[in-house]
Amino acid sequence: MREITARIADGEFFVILGPSGCGKSTLLRLIAGLDRVDSGRIEIGGVEMSAPARHVPPEDRSVGLIFQSYALWPHMNVRDNVAFPAEARGASRSEARAIADQSLSLVDLAPLATRPPAELSGGQRQRVALARCLASGARTVLMDEPLANLDPHLRDRMEGEIARFHKQSGATTLYITHDQREAMSLADRIAVMWDGAFLQTGTPQEIHDRPATEQVAQFIGRAAVVTGHVAGGEADIGPFRLPLPDAPDGPARIVLRPGNIRLGDGVPARIDSATYRGGVWEASAHVAGLDDPLPVSAPNPLRDGDRIALSLTGGWPLPA
Repeated sequence: MREITARIADGEFFVILGPSGCGKSTLLRLIAGLDRVDSGRIEIGGVEMSAPARHVPPEDRSVGLIFQSYALWPHMNVRDNVAFPAEARGASRSEARAIADQSLSLVDLAPLATRPPAELSGGQRQRVALARCLASGARTVLMDEPLANLDPHLRDRMEGEIARFHKQSGATTLYITHDQREAMSLADRIAVMWDGAFLQTGTPQEIHDRPATEQVAQFIGRAAVVTGHVAGGEADIGPFRLPLPDAPDGPARIVLRPGNIRLGDGVPARIDSATYRGGVWEASAHVAGLDDPLPVSAPNPLRDGDRIALSLTGGWPLPA
């Protein structure tokens, strides 16, 4: 883990997005207090929790954790699972059960309060884990790839549940994922993590439309990063000319996304790797004079080997 600096606002939904092995879960464990820091410090709510000479234990950080496995007690029913954090804080059994019932109502699980976890679907178990976080009173919620074990159709539904949970609880949420679609759907801000460091932090639109590095551009969405030369507000990109009025003169690496590429007229190209994505066709387009293919999208069918014409409507010059 390299040095990471970030400030997360109270009540923000902050997503840490990166490939497997980049350090996401390690960072979450440090914030939770499950691991100790070697240098630097971590503050929660303005209170120092971690530093080389200070370590507040996890149970004293007012932090809720949701993992891929959900970590539900199999010998307890749903209500008792959700009541457990309140009881651990010293609430009476009746008080803890009342808190649990209120939390279960917020995630629409009150009718299942007496069932054991084994009788629930994966999505229902996920909602039990969310209710347990609500019942704990945690002001900071840490989620480590909580949807990774769910079927794709259930993921879509649970994204809505998590967004609703965040809004209702008002808690600051740190969400770990390698799925960029999840990140774009849920985040107020995203930190793209790579090899133990944050490459860029920003809103989903900033990360997608204005990537800070070539790694970010290639990791988020579909993109080609091409070499060009800017002079007088115009980029020379092989067979293309592209107005870039705000780009400095000189060599440039320019990010081109499907929304920057128009089909129908312009430079000849050949379609390859066409795939139907439900409502849209996606493909790569090979253009003579460019080393890498361009990503294209169209509502009409695209077939391998089709001959088309392309023009550029925009692009993003990467910072020098």
